[in-house]
Amino acid sequence: MRFVVAVLFLCLSSVSFPQESTWPGGIAFVDLGVAEGAAPVVTYGGKRVLVMADKGHWRAAIGISLKAPIGSAHVSLPDGSTRSFDVSAHAYQEQRLQVAKSYVSLSEENLARYNRARKIISAARNNWRDAALDGVSLRAPVDGPRSSSFGLRRFFNDEPRSPHSGMDIAVPSGEPVLASRDGIITATGDFYFNGNTIFVDHGQGFVTMYCHLSVIGVSKDQIVSAGDVIGAVGATGRVTGPHLHFGTYLNGTAVDPALLLRE
Repeated sequence: MRFVVAVLFLCLSSVSFPQESTWPGGIAFVDLGVAEGAAPVVTYGGKRVLVMADKGHWRAAIGISLKAPIGSAHVSLPDGSTRSFDVSAHAYQEQRLQVAKSYVSLSEENLARYNRARKIISAARNNWRDAALDGVSLRAPVDGPRSSSFGLRRFFNDEPRSPHSGMDIAVPSGEPVLASRDGIITATGDFYFNGNTIFVDHGQGFVTMYCHLSVIGVSKDQIVSAGDVIGAVGATGRVTGPHLHFGTYLNGTAVDPALLLRE
C-alpha cells in the first residue's frame, strides 16, 4: 500500500528539525507512524536513511540530492510499503572564480592524488553507524560571515564544475574550528581540492565535513563533543583565500548546511 504524507513544517526552535525544504539539496522529514518497538529500517534510493523518535512518532530525515528529479519521490519500509514526498524546484546561482591552473587541468600526479582522496571522502560521507538521535540541528563550527553558496554552479577559470556542495564561512587563518555536534572522527587528510579536512560521523549517516584547515587537531576514531576544538581555519587546497568550507551530509548526500545550523 502506498501512502502520501505531508512533509513536516517544524522549526529548529521547537525541536531539532529544520524547516521544510523538499527541494534538491534540501531535507524531507517523513512521518513513519507511531514509535513502537525498534526503529524501522528505511531506505531512499537504495541507501538507508536516518530515523528518530519525535513526539511519539518515528520520523525519517532524508537528504535530497542536488541531482534529484523534480516530482514525487518515496522511501521504502521493510514491509514493502512506501511513504512519498514531493521534490519541488529550487533555483541556485552561478559563480565564476579564478584559481591556479593546476587546480583546473590536473597533472597525472595530481589526478592520482585526487582519485586516492575521492575514495576516502566517499567512504567517510557514506559511513553508517547505528546511534540514537533526537534531532539534526548543528552549532556553528566558526563565527563569521556565511555565504549562501550551496548549490552554486561553479566555473573555475571559465570551465564548468559540479555545484558547490557546502557553505563557505569567511574567517581568518588560525581561528579555532569546533565540532558542530557530538560524534566520532571517521577520516582526516590533506586532499588535493579540499586541503586539510576532517569528517565527523554523528550517527545514522549524518556527517559533517570541515575543509581547507591550517591545522588538523584530531585523529581517526577520536570521540568528540559539540564545541570541542578540532582544528583551525586555513587556506589549504583549492581556495582563493582563507575560509572554512563546511559540508553536511545525510544518507551520503550533501544538503545545505544553512538548513541545519541553529544560529
